[in-house]
Amino acid sequence: MNLYAAFLKKQIRNYLFGSIVAVIAVGSVLLLSSLDISALEYYRLIIVLLISFLIMAVMEINVFIKQMKPIRSALKEREPSLVMLEQAYLHTHRLPRSAVYRILGPHLLGLSLPAVGMTSWMIYTGWINFPYSYLLLALAGAVLIACMHALIEFFLTCSAIVPLIKEFRNRAVKMYNVDFSLEGHVFVPIRPKFLVSCMLIGTFPLFLFIMATNIRLDNISTGRVGGLHSYWAWAGMVLLLGVFFSSIAAWLLTKSVQHPINELYKAMNNVKDGRLIQVQDEYSDEFSKLVAGFNMMVRGLQAREQQNRQLLDSYFTTLAVALDARDPYTAGHSLRVAEYSVIIGQLAGMNGQKLDNLRKSALLHDIGKIGVRDSVLFKEGKLTDEEFDQIKSHPVLGENILRQIEPVEKMTPYLAGVRSHHERYDGQGYPDGLAGMEIPLHGRIIAVADAYDAMTSDRPYRKGMPHDRALVILEQGRGSQWDPEFAGLFLGYFGKSYKSNKTEYPGQAG
Repeated sequence: MNLYAAFLKKQIRNYLFGSIVAVIAVGSVLLLSSLDISALEYYRLIIVLLISFLIMAVMEINVFIKQMKPIRSALKEREPSLVMLEQAYLHTHRLPRSAVYRILGPHLLGLSLPAVGMTSWMIYTGWINFPYSYLLLALAGAVLIACMHALIEFFLTCSAIVPLIKEFRNRAVKMYNVDFSLEGHVFVPIRPKFLVSCMLIGTFPLFLFIMATNIRLDNISTGRVGGLHSYWAWAGMVLLLGVFFSSIAAWLLTKSVQHPINELYKAMNNVKDGRLIQVQDEYSDEFSKLVAGFNMMVRGLQAREQQNRQLLDSYFTTLAVALDARDPYTAGHSLRVAEYSVIIGQLAGMNGQKLDNLRKSALLHDIGKIGVRDSVLFKEGKLTDEEFDQIKSHPVLGENILRQIEPVEKMTPYLAGVRSHHERYDGQGYPDGLAGMEIPLHGRIIAVADAYDAMTSDRPYRKGMPHDRALVILEQGRGSQWDPEFAGLFLGYFGKSYKSNKTEYPGQAG
């Protein structure tokens, strides 16, 4: 309900702003200043204006409460139904148009008619002394002022309802996984909105000046006010008020066009930068159609992006499986290393694209073994120094293979992990002899996962060791062979603590 209270405050401020400009500033200052009447008659007219304004306010408050009922009910409910949320969402979009009716009705029926009736009675009884014809001019002026007030309220309401629209959409998505959208439906067409706005902006100063001048010149001709010098001073005030009023309306009209254009421009920049983000449909005119069309395009791009991502994932997995298929003893090795690497990455706080890059790096960490001869790769006996150098070359071979894939920038996130997964934390690894934090992040994580799977998997020259013994060796190698943080996370994941001891596994893991 905090949102509802904030909306009410904003609506009250908007209404007071429009009322002050339209009713008090123009009505009392301009029209009353055109009359040459006594101070007592001024006070009586002010009383008439205040009473009429009170009647208008009561009528308008009642109308406003009815208009806000669906919105208030939906916000008040902790778990509103989907139908209630949708009705409140659509009703909110109608509020700007409803604001026009809310302003025009009470202004004409609650303000103008009582004011004209009471003033007519005062003229009849002699409490006020000016012609009845002035009432017709005042009535015409009241209609014009009501239209301008309604115009201001319309555009201010268009801006005020945006938080409500977002709230109802967010609730529907969160509670029912349904996203509301007008999908191009138009509540207030742009053409009549612009036609009426421009007509009022252009004609308001003119009509206001004509009506007020008629009274002023009548007073000049009868000698009740000063000559032309005072007339031009008064005329300047009238024109300034008219221009001020039209400027406010023109500014609001311009803002209503600039906002959706700016939002769509920002969204297009997001798409250009690869961020496929849809635009929230918060417009009730033809801009809703533009937003719907843009969102349809984004959804199409998202579907294609998802398809490309699936194809790329399948490509990575196929490469890993094809590599593992060369040797029945290492079948599934790359997939398991990727799984273990993701576990470590999650424990380290990685998520989203960073975690996905880690997984793909782990899938391809041994891709360079494609370039190692089978006679060396599958040799059961002890390797010669030359043969071991061939084995040690596979990280660099893997990096070079991935650099041949186009576009190059798509492979860049995976290169460091493939090249550095056999580096040791103490600097005794290969191919570059990096140490500590010099080793790329993916390389330090994959090294732990690769070592564990290598130790627990069967090889032609040995049987895979038990799970517990492999963890003991990981514990012993923390800070020397493996990054102490990531090795610790992996050990902690299995829920056991292992004390370092003198037992060592013969041969290097991996």
